[in-house]
Amino acid sequence: MSVLVVGSVGYDTVSTPVASGKDLLGGSATYFSLSASRFTEVSLVAVVGKDFREAHLKLLGDHKVDTSGLEVAEGKTFRWSGRYRHEDVNSRDTLDTQLNVFAGFKPKLRPEHRRKDYLFLANIDPVLQMEVLGQMERRPKLVGMDTMNFWIEGKRDALAKVIGSVDVVFMDEGEVRSYARESNLVKAARAIMGQGPKTVVAKRGEHGVLLVTKDSVFAAPAFPLDTVVDPTGAGDTFAGGFMGYLASTGNLSHRGFRRATVLGSVMGSFVVESLSADRLLSLDYDALQSRFRAFTALTSFEELKAGEGLPWRGRNGRFEKGTK
Repeated sequence: MSVLVVGSVGYDTVSTPVASGKDLLGGSATYFSLSASRFTEVSLVAVVGKDFREAHLKLLGDHKVDTSGLEVAEGKTFRWSGRYRHEDVNSRDTLDTQLNVFAGFKPKLRPEHRRKDYLFLANIDPVLQMEVLGQMERRPKLVGMDTMNFWIEGKRDALAKVIGSVDVVFMDEGEVRSYARESNLVKAARAIMGQGPKTVVAKRGEHGVLLVTKDSVFAAPAFPLDTVVDPTGAGDTFAGGFMGYLASTGNLSHRGFRRATVLGSVMGSFVVESLSADRLLSLDYDALQSRFRAFTALTSFEELKAGEGLPWRGRNGRFEKGTK
C-alpha cells in the first residue's frame, strides 16, 4: 500500500543551542515523506517556487518519493526561520515566516492520487484539508491529520469539520488541551474523539507520546539522547513513521497502532540528531532495527506470572508477600 501526504515543502533557517543552518530543506510534507518512504511508497502534494533547488528535487526522487504532485509556481518557496532556546530545546521562537507561493496553494490531486488507501493531511489550512478529502475518489482506509494553534484559534469551525472526517488526529499535547478546552490530557483526547476520530495521538516532546483510543491509553516514552541538535520536523517525522508502518503492513489493529506509535517515536529520535532531515537520509536498516529494540527495552519489565501477586502490607501491619 502507499500513502499520500499533502502539506508544505520549504526552506528553514534554524538556530539551536548546538548548531545552526540557513535555507535548510524543510516543510511538513518533506519530513513526513522522507520518514514514511523508509516503509512504503509515498506520494507528495505541495507547492514550491522557481528557486527550489534541483538537488533537493533529486534528493526526494532518490528516496523514492513520488513528486508528480509537487507544483512549481512562479515566485519563491515557503521559508521559515526560528531559534530554539538554550534553557529548553523544546521551546522555540519564530523569527520570520514567508509564505511566498504557499500563500496561494490550492492542492490539485492527480487521478492516481485520488485512489490512495492512506492519506495524511499535514499542517495546512483546514479549508484546504477538507478540499483534499473531497477530491478523493473513495474514502481511504485511514486518514490522519495534523494541525496547530494558529488554526485552532483562527479557523475553529473549519478545523472541526476536518476533525470530524478523519480517523487519527495528531496534535501537540498543548493543542489537544486547547482545542478540547480541557486541562486533563486524556479527557481532552476523548473529547476530540467524541467529534468523530477513533484515535488521538498527543505528541509530548521529550516526554514521549500518548495514544488514546476508545478502549485504551498507550504511552510511549521519548528515546533518551545525549544531544538534541534540531527538533524541527520531529512531529512530522513521527507521523511519517506511524502512517508509513500502517500503510506498509495494513495492520490497523490495536497492536498495530501501538507498534506504529513506537516506530514513529524511533524515527523522530533519529531526525533530531542532525540539522534538517540529514539523519533520515543516512539512516540504514540496522540502525533502525537496533534502536527499535533498544526502545522496546526502555519499558520492558518482568510481568506477573500465573498465580503470582505483588507484595502487599495489610492495614494490620502484616506483610503478605505474593498476595493476589
